[in-house]
Amino acid sequence: MNSSVRVRFAPSPTGPLHIGGVRTALYNYLFAKKNNGTFILRIEDTDQTRYVPNAEKYIIDSLNWCKIPFDEGPEKNEKFGPYRQSERKEIYKKYAEILLENGWAYYAFDTAESLDFLRKEHEENGKTFIYNWHNRSKGKLVNSLILTEDEIQKRIQNGDDYVIRFKSPQDEILEMEDEIRGKISIDTNTLDDKVLFKSDGMPTYHLANIVDDHLMEITHVIRGEEWLPSMALHILLYRAFDWKAPKFAHLPLILKPVGKGKLSKRDGDQLGFPVFPLAYKNEETGDISRGYKEDGYFEDGFINMLALLGWNPGTEQEIFSLSELIQAFDLKRVSKSGAKFNPDKTKWFNQQYMQQKSVVELANLYEPILKEKGIETEKNTIEKVITLIKERAIFVADFWELSNFFFQAPTTFDEKAVAKNWKEDTNKLMEQLLIVISTIDDFSSQNTEIIIKDWITKNEIGFGKVMQPLRLSLVGEMKGPHLFDIMEIIGKPATIKRIETAINKF
Repeated sequence: MNSSVRVRFAPSPTGPLHIGGVRTALYNYLFAKKNNGTFILRIEDTDQTRYVPNAEKYIIDSLNWCKIPFDEGPEKNEKFGPYRQSERKEIYKKYAEILLENGWAYYAFDTAESLDFLRKEHEENGKTFIYNWHNRSKGKLVNSLILTEDEIQKRIQNGDDYVIRFKSPQDEILEMEDEIRGKISIDTNTLDDKVLFKSDGMPTYHLANIVDDHLMEITHVIRGEEWLPSMALHILLYRAFDWKAPKFAHLPLILKPVGKGKLSKRDGDQLGFPVFPLAYKNEETGDISRGYKEDGYFEDGFINMLALLGWNPGTEQEIFSLSELIQAFDLKRVSKSGAKFNPDKTKWFNQQYMQQKSVVELANLYEPILKEKGIETEKNTIEKVITLIKERAIFVADFWELSNFFFQAPTTFDEKAVAKNWKEDTNKLMEQLLIVISTIDDFSSQNTEIIIKDWITKNEIGFGKVMQPLRLSLVGEMKGPHLFDIMEIIGKPATIKRIETAINKF
């Protein structure tokens, strides 16, 4: 495929960006980069009643955090700008008029009340009301197909509310091709005449979407399967304008972890995981929704997880860098069926990426947490600690629970562990151990282990009778990495002091 590939991510700024939307953006980005193409962000804000002022910034911040920034979009390389639909109203009006002129659209002056009456009337007769070829010219509906030109102009001049509807063709089987789902056939008799333009000067999604995709030279429309029912109308609109249609690919839904249906914010709230990339504050209610970034997920692990939620590389490989995803991505390997979201698998990805991070990078992330707790220590010490504990961590926030005893002496001791491991002769053994420790000059883990184990062996003491109380003295619990590594990092004076504290306590 050549460098002319152009794809777009076109969210509505009506609130925070759901991870389903992030995945759509990601697949568009991967496809564009795989084919040396262009990834475009377009803000589809024609529905001003649902517009949320801070949503556009949130969308852009989310894409940037995910490291999938757009090439063209609002205030960036505006080759075919503007990239907000609310700023393109005059463009849509022009194209709506073209459809009127060539007979592919018509004015409809029906009131909401009259349409409601017709719907109820049909329901009472066990039927479904569809505004299309079946009834648009029979006289019950008021539109330009039955009105004279004078009547039409008079209504418009009088300020009567109207919409412009698409005139769907009759008695045709429309053959379409989807890059993921293959061939699709639609009987045009089942289509309704969708509204394309309203008298308030705003287009509907359908008209604005098609016009923008054409003018912005979009070659592939990669979007969620909720838009699959609109595909026939969009293909017909391209035909009405005598434009070449882009290729379409409709992505599967991201499904709930349990039960059926699309993943929602409520599922995340109930099961304890975020469904948004970044935390989001509702300006009206003050409610804050959790985000993957703020919950401690690495952006590369998050993206890796999302990429495999509906796409299969065809191999056993699960861990992909962004550049590897770009090379491997293929629309033909995107599933037709929904992908069930797995919160535990998401944590697993984060843990895998934790192991890939350098100790220097992780130390930089852990240092602010330590400073918040009033702990100032050498960066080198933090790096040594992380080397010992990171395999047991899922998030950087787990580091404190796994390593707090490196930075502060225990103030409480596990009662069950004390009852099990601190016997009548333990204080005497610990006092003897202190004498051994005081003679050690090279306090490296390896040397200290050799000396203490030699002492235990020569004196025919059971290892558990010394090692378990020693761990309790240093950690406060029966947890932590290799005991002699702990001793090396906290140092000889702190080791002696902690043992003395335990002896005095028990």
